Amino acid sequence: MRTNQPQTIYLKDYRVPVFLVDHVDLRFELFEDGARVHSVLSMRRNPDSDSSDTSVELNSDTLTKLESLSLDGKELGIDAYEDSVDRLVIHDVPDHFELGVVTWLEPQNNTRLEGLYQSSGMFCTQCEAEGFRCITYFPDRPDVMARFRTRIEADKASFPILLSNGNDVEKGDLDGGRHFVTWEDPFPKPSYLFALVAGDLVEKRDSFRTLSGRDIDLRMYVEPRNSDKCDHAMDSLKRAMRWDEEVYGREYDLDIFMIVAVDDFNMGAMENKGLNIFNSSCVLASQETATDMAFQRIESIVAHEYFHNWSGNRVTCRDWFQLSLKEGFTVFRDSQFSADMGSPTVKRIEDATMLRTAQFAEDSGPMAHPVRPESYMEITNFYTLTIYEKGCEVVGMIHTLLGPDMFRKGSDLYFERHDGQAVTTDDFVRAMEDASGRDLSQFRLWYEQAGTPELTVKDEYDQAAGIYRLRIDQRIPDTPGQTNKKPQHIPFAIGLLGADGESLPLKLSATDADEPTDRVLELTEASHTFEFHGVSECPVPSLLRNFSAPVRVYYPWTREQLMFLMSHDPDGFNRWDAGQRLAVDVISGLVGEAGSEAVDSGLTEAYRGLLTDTSLDQALVAKMLQLPSEAYLIELADKPNVPDIHRAREKVLGHLATALRDDLLACYKRNSVEGRYEVTPQAVARRSLRNTALAWLLHTDDEEGRALAESQFAKADNMTDRMGALRALVNSGYEQECKQMLDAFYEQWKADPQVVEQWFAVQAGSSRTGGLSRIRELMSHPAFDWKNPNKIRSVIGVFAGQNLPAFHAEDGSGYRFLEEQVRRLDDSNPQIAARLVSPLTRWRKYAPVHGEQMKKALEAIRDKSGLSRDVYEVVHKSLAGQ
Repeated sequence: MRTNQPQTIYLKDYRVPVFLVDHVDLRFELFEDGARVHSVLSMRRNPDSDSSDTSVELNSDTLTKLESLSLDGKELGIDAYEDSVDRLVIHDVPDHFELGVVTWLEPQNNTRLEGLYQSSGMFCTQCEAEGFRCITYFPDRPDVMARFRTRIEADKASFPILLSNGNDVEKGDLDGGRHFVTWEDPFPKPSYLFALVAGDLVEKRDSFRTLSGRDIDLRMYVEPRNSDKCDHAMDSLKRAMRWDEEVYGREYDLDIFMIVAVDDFNMGAMENKGLNIFNSSCVLASQETATDMAFQRIESIVAHEYFHNWSGNRVTCRDWFQLSLKEGFTVFRDSQFSADMGSPTVKRIEDATMLRTAQFAEDSGPMAHPVRPESYMEITNFYTLTIYEKGCEVVGMIHTLLGPDMFRKGSDLYFERHDGQAVTTDDFVRAMEDASGRDLSQFRLWYEQAGTPELTVKDEYDQAAGIYRLRIDQRIPDTPGQTNKKPQHIPFAIGLLGADGESLPLKLSATDADEPTDRVLELTEASHTFEFHGVSECPVPSLLRNFSAPVRVYYPWTREQLMFLMSHDPDGFNRWDAGQRLAVDVISGLVGEAGSEAVDSGLTEAYRGLLTDTSLDQALVAKMLQLPSEAYLIELADKPNVPDIHRAREKVLGHLATALRDDLLACYKRNSVEGRYEVTPQAVARRSLRNTALAWLLHTDDEEGRALAESQFAKADNMTDRMGALRALVNSGYEQECKQMLDAFYEQWKADPQVVEQWFAVQAGSSRTGGLSRIRELMSHPAFDWKNPNKIRSVIGVFAGQNLPAFHAEDGSGYRFLEEQVRRLDDSNPQIAARLVSPLTRWRKYAPVHGEQMKKALEAIRDKSGLSRDVYEVVHKSLAGQ
């Protein structure tokens, strides 16, 4: 295990590498009891370094055992180098040399799932961020880019498939029933993009013809039991390849593109050059085993990893502080793609929901950091929502400020200027400036300042002058290490609606010839006042349309105004947002002492209108019918008492379900259309509406609803409807029927790990069935596997992140439970352990009955002997003063 007192690494201390690697020659000998790795590094002094040091430093890890070391073919004695826990220093090296290293690994015992490890018997790798040093000694940093040649040798019967980056250039048989394949990658890459897979896998092949007429060989490798789950991912890949050519002008550069599905994987997927390795749950799908949400998620993730070929691989990040350079930009690209493949409004709602619920919470917690962090202890802790989702929003704001044409010119310049380089976020912004002529100096603060900007909006209407004034003040709360922040450059999209629901013209002066009904205001000061002229009536403002910036907006909307916006706003996102704000206002008003009050009838009528108006975009309606989550309500509250919030939300949901019973039944039946299963926006919306109506009916233990759920479960030909029925019953009061359906579901799908993960999650996330005793039963179930991150996430992660009433039990049992699991996992998989800690980190936000017990759980984790640096950083920052 790594040291439990990690050192802080600072961006300001960055120095170029003293030595570079031009070429890496690897040979892997794979055996049942381990793997021997031979590497030859062709190294030279970096002309851009001002260091005169004659020693070369390589990174290492405790997972590797050094067997031999040679310089220019000569074996080095122990007095020629220093080998410590995490680095190897070789003295007195020339300016050009070849370094030979032989290491021994035990992949079968590698529970950290970093470097080379085994999953379901196959060998596979995960090298981002610092996993290559777990394989061999190497200057393991992203600004050291080299060409790789990799030879893999293994038993042919056990491992018929041998894969690595690039193109296969040589293969053959060896003595003793073994064989080899050699792969050569023609493009320089950092070591974090290295990949290897060896196993007994089924190959699925397809092809793609580029716009220039090149034929690309597409291959997917899966375990035999998953051979029927590849079509959707392959189709998604081809759609992404075509889209990237048409929208960004990016053509794939190798002759082969490969995807491998792996059951044991810490992340979702990895964009290794030409050989993407995926968590099985993020790539395998069939209508019988995957829900609509899973289909959409897979399409997005496949596209994301493919898009990395240019935004991450061909142009990579100079250092890990620049992580959002590749991740934020690529998330933006995959969000654009998903919007084009489906409903842009629904996609924007999904992205904003994630941001406002989880990333805003991260921004206001102890782990808050800028999109370009200034420091870190353990880089794996910085694969965060801030880096990914907020980083995406930052790129999106540049797109909004420049417009699509200038943004495309900027991205073209960026790829052309930096192809084959390791660069920074400044390089990205500079390319956008140079292409567009815009000055984005102030905009760079989005990369430098942590925290979520808060915009307070006030307005007044001068009827006599026909002027509507809008004052917008911005502030950014203090975050750890950052106070007194500067105003940021914020694109703020608005519209104004008249009493008839029609959009009003937005003239910024009496002489303004333009009369658009939608404008993007640019905020650059702490306070702005905008005047709109020629406004004939007092308008209802539609603010931050399409969620044009990742900010919190405070404006004193009345409930009547929100219901008006729900019905009339032409901006689909703001229609949804008005409904969310209305529901939040009603639910929040019932928390605590007000819990005995009646539910506002206006909310009921607003939802009735959504259920009965079939002329509305049904994909949008499906989203609008989802009440704000408990997590979002908690995020909005000051010192939230979780049980009170849960009771208030349950009361509103119960009231709506009872009052709208007939409308819900009609909605269910109207959307129960038989036909071929399709993952189109219309079909997805129909199933979503049907299953939402069913869930609401079962919330009141409706007998007809129960019968519908049982019938739907029995007749369903797809996992969306099957799981919709199961989830509705799990969250009802029908305990016996629930148990029977859960047992039947498991019996049918117990051989499919991805479906079993859904079975775990639906129980762990339910406030009715997911009590702590049931969670412990699930962890003792034969299908639960402590070595598999997906199983851990589907039970422990879902319990702590979604089953909030049970996790936040007033006796603190949920916190103590999570503490126990984190301490256990810290010894086997620190990355997963560190991510599970997250729900405890914001203990200061909660009411004292919760906060003090959360703090005690953190302190117990902190006091564990041999604490990994992954968990050390999260816990110590959480307990430190803010």
